[in-house]
Amino acid sequence: MSRILSLQCRECGTEIPVSPTHVCDLCFGPLDVRYDYAEVARRVSRESISAGPPSIWRYRDLLPVELDDDEPVTLGEGFTPLVHAPNLGEVLGLKNLYIKNDTMNPTNSFKDRVVSVAVSWARRQGFETIACASTGNLANAVAAYAARAGLRGYVFIPANLEEAKVATTAVFKPTMVRIDGNYDEVNRLCTELVDLLDWAFCNINIRPFYSEGSKTLTYETAEQLGWRLPDEIIIPIASGCQFVKHNRAARELIDLGLVTGSGAAMPRLTGAQALGCSPVAAAFQRADGHVVPVRPDTIAKSIAIGNPSDGGYVVQIARRTGGVVDTVTEEEILEGMELLARTEGIFTETAGGVTVGVLAKLARAGRWRGDETVVAYITGHGLKTAEVLNGRSVLEDAIPPSVRAFRDRFGAAADDPALAGRRVTTATAAPA
Repeated sequence: MSRILSLQCRECGTEIPVSPTHVCDLCFGPLDVRYDYAEVARRVSRESISAGPPSIWRYRDLLPVELDDDEPVTLGEGFTPLVHAPNLGEVLGLKNLYIKNDTMNPTNSFKDRVVSVAVSWARRQGFETIACASTGNLANAVAAYAARAGLRGYVFIPANLEEAKVATTAVFKPTMVRIDGNYDEVNRLCTELVDLLDWAFCNINIRPFYSEGSKTLTYETAEQLGWRLPDEIIIPIASGCQFVKHNRAARELIDLGLVTGSGAAMPRLTGAQALGCSPVAAAFQRADGHVVPVRPDTIAKSIAIGNPSDGGYVVQIARRTGGVVDTVTEEEILEGMELLARTEGIFTETAGGVTVGVLAKLARAGRWRGDETVVAYITGHGLKTAEVLNGRSVLEDAIPPSVRAFRDRFGAAADDPALAGRRVTTATAAPA
């Protein structure tokens, strides 16, 4: 019996057969996958999940791909570390702060989760070309997974994308279509192309399936916490799609009994945006579900979507769960990147700087008592946007390769008793 019943409009509830489409014909609302949860419950358990692979595919019974005897298109994405962050927690007054480090995915961002699901679904439907509109990380993942699946890859990107993201995408040899415009203009072009080409655009016509991959981030968080949900999750917001799916994932974990007792309470879901592209935060602060599009102007390009498709739903979910949506300035983004790096040794891109920046801002404003379990989703690696840090660290002039020069420059360290002890030991041992 199939677990996947249909696609269902989030607005009017209309159901349509499973197919590569993402918008309701009646009201233009977004479509979601509708599962037979009785069948899901019959298949899934903590034990069945534990017996699965160390990747997102351990949750395959909760994903919209009927694999039968087939294998998914995978590069080992998911099951990334959930890192207890005592040093950052001490700075922010949070004893139980965790970082979900999704920089550890195969192409170093959380997009590998959604693309693995999308490409697996598309290949089984007979698509030969995988495409996307992207702010960088998605292009990176689509190029890699298209190569892995032996499919053609087309990625549409703004022409001003960071050099590192262009280079790490180009190496997989997709067709790269650079657009003289911002992400919203790229996305509009791809939405028009969907009607002309028999391609699977991950984040457009097969979006209902693609977006379900986001849920695995919250499944893993609960499993790695010992099958309990945290009190609050901090999530970067671009289109808002990821935020909506974490809400769904938490609901599924509760309803299916995979989390129980005190760990089965719905977490507060809090969103993070850069002030230079913050239409969702603005709507939240106005107490208004209507998101007014903006023209992005921020270094956090991977989440710079001025007309977020799921923005209104983010506002609703944040309010319903007790979360908030807040912003940080460009300087606070950079400080967030540096704060995470120097306290926990994790190098995140600018989107992660937004997440940590909002986390720090809320902590300093007294949002938490200090004993809550708070998890920050860090969704991309710092090497993708390393150029934003140019000039942030001032290096000393080089010194000659001599002990005298070292002691002259770093005298305090050279006179450290421990260092002196090692020096004496070495000198004593040499004649023998």
